[in-house]
Amino acid sequence: MVVPVEVNGAKLSFILDSGVSSPILFNLSNQDSIQINNVSKITLQGLGEGEPMEALKSTNNIFKIGNAASFNQSLYVVLDKDLNFSTSLGVPVHGIIGYDVFESFIVDVNYSKKYIRLYKQGEYNTKKLKKHQVLPLAIYKKKAYLTGAILLEDDSDIPVKLLIDTGSSDALWLFHDPEKGVRIPDKNYDDFLGRGLSGDIFGKRTKLKGVRIGDFFLKDAKAAFPFKESFGAVKNFGDRNGSLGGEVLKRFNMVFDYNKKLIYLKKNTNFKTSFHYNLAGIALQHNGLRYISERITNAQGIVKPGNGKDTFGNVQILLDGTTRLSLVPEIVVSGIRAGSPAEEAGLKEGDVILAVNGKRVHQYKLQEILSMINQKEGKKVRLLIERYNKDLLFSFVVEDIFKSKKP
Repeated sequence: MVVPVEVNGAKLSFILDSGVSSPILFNLSNQDSIQINNVSKITLQGLGEGEPMEALKSTNNIFKIGNAASFNQSLYVVLDKDLNFSTSLGVPVHGIIGYDVFESFIVDVNYSKKYIRLYKQGEYNTKKLKKHQVLPLAIYKKKAYLTGAILLEDDSDIPVKLLIDTGSSDALWLFHDPEKGVRIPDKNYDDFLGRGLSGDIFGKRTKLKGVRIGDFFLKDAKAAFPFKESFGAVKNFGDRNGSLGGEVLKRFNMVFDYNKKLIYLKKNTNFKTSFHYNLAGIALQHNGLRYISERITNAQGIVKPGNGKDTFGNVQILLDGTTRLSLVPEIVVSGIRAGSPAEEAGLKEGDVILAVNGKRVHQYKLQEILSMINQKEGKKVRLLIERYNKDLLFSFVVEDIFKSKKP
């Protein structure tokens, strides 16, 4: 969830992340101008296998989200220029904000209609939530937890306490703990799980028979078990067993009330959608901009009609009335899973994606391109890529890892 946030008059975009306690600002380019107040140097350690990073702490800042404002807001500024979530999300992101929003307001999150509404305490009419299920929240160290259960391959129903993490795009993360019954299913594979403030996060990807939240049951739930090296900064998880991320949360419309320690859930149109797996084993990200040349006329010199999709990029040059030169985002392969169809086909990290199944990728958003590649089990995918100034064509068939991998 990316929301517009005004910081001391500067208009920025933040991830609304219930898993973070204080706002963190990063990814400021030379073109960004922002004033921050009362600055001191500190070090921060986040998720990931990297070292602690240098950062700034700032107090007495003014934050605005819509008509809501905070006039004495603390924040942290990460100075690592390589920390940039925009490249993998496909939209500009300047920071993350969490607890201060959830603690100050009743937060209405509607995933199906893609909006977030903030209400002052006591101004929200809970009578309109009669069709929602209300569940208790545990608030500890500025983070919210929800109890549920996971169903493993042997049909055992294991109770779990999960951090609600709206900033994660994954489904369900679990901490391997055989003593509590939270164990990794036999069918799994090593995978890149994401990037934290302190580096990349890796772990085991798997599938559960299901996850239960209140009266709701999600069948064949996607899950991951992060390697413990990614949690070097966390000394003790207490009774926490993992976290719930966006791929589960998007199946509900939710209302958070931290003050009363309640969450209201109602399933939406996403509830029965299948969980997304990276069947091809390829990760993509934006990598700057590139010019592309397109003919806008047919063989008779007549201008062809548009295809109904906007070309991304705001720089276009017409040459001789027949050719259009456009500045568009460059999409590159940022990672390849070992043993995946993409690796076996010969794709490499750093390859520039030009087209998927004959469709030029500059007409699509990053998540749409990934969906095209991983669309359907058994589908043949053809990728046109650029490598060392040469165009190469690769093809492979996407496969269901859990069917093909032996236990």
